[in-house]
Amino acid sequence: MTEANTQEGARAPKMEVDPKLLEILVCPVTKTTLRYDRERQELISDKARLAFPIRDGIPIMLTDEARSLDGE
Repeated sequence: MTEANTQEGARAPKMEVDPKLLEILVCPVTKTTLRYDRERQELISDKARLAFPIRDGIPIMLTDEARSLDGE
């Protein structure tokens, strides 16, 4: 196994989210549209300053699971 393969194996594979799903999802806090961050596998609510994780291609739209963007 090469070094590149070892590094890739350490990260979870990125799954694509259905674009139709992205069109209908809104922030559960503000009800505003979300921005998809493909690299981090998150849905970003700029208004609420929260990033909702996407796990195994499924958006986790729980505020308890969201990452705050206020520290960035």
